[in-house]
Amino acid sequence: MRIDVITLFPAMFDGFAGESMMKRAVAMGAAQIRTIDPRDFARDARRTVDDRPYGGGPGMLMKPEPLTEAIESVLSPEARVILMAPAGRRFDQAAARRLAKESHLVIVCGHYEGIDERVCDALIDETLSIGDYVLTNGTLPAAVVTDAVVRLLPGVLGGGEEATASESFTENLLEYPQYTRPPVFRAMRVPKVLQEGDHAKVAAWKRGQSIARTKKRRPDLATTT
Repeated sequence: MRIDVITLFPAMFDGFAGESMMKRAVAMGAAQIRTIDPRDFARDARRTVDDRPYGGGPGMLMKPEPLTEAIESVLSPEARVILMAPAGRRFDQAAARRLAKESHLVIVCGHYEGIDERVCDALIDETLSIGDYVLTNGTLPAAVVTDAVVRLLPGVLGGGEEATASESFTENLLEYPQYTRPPVFRAMRVPKVLQEGDHAKVAAWKRGQSIARTKKRRPDLATTT
């Protein structure tokens, strides 16, 4: 997968992309990740990328010329262009799985009060949000989306599809509790069923725990299971 991130703060994203699973994904050839700074496409010596909005209002908007040229510099026939903005559809695990099937993502990071709507009309395929709150810019949300998508690519986590098959939100359920050694820690014991080796009982326990945890912590999800 090729991922191009259009951001005014490439250092924020590059630091994330050079660590952990993202670094592994790039090293193994599962993903190609790079950043593009719209300032490099600005048309003046000050590298201006923002201006006041028509009609008034607080703050500044990203200008259409440098942002459009930044996006067009990386476009490919198979590219899906995504804008990260508070007004977008909420990103979830289903969206991550859908996007993981794409071969080329272009993720545009908003800033200031947003971007000129003409860029959306001409180039944006969908708008996503990672939650009902406002951040200073879209770089962190772009990192969240990239992480959620890249870890689903074949071979990145290891263990094949099983590695992500029972994770939280896969079936609108939260993941079941998990334990490791020692079997007793500060008088707290690992559930007996997990130590007995009966795979059918373990599977039933995990399913029941997922349902119970979802009903307690995320009743909004429980109503859809």
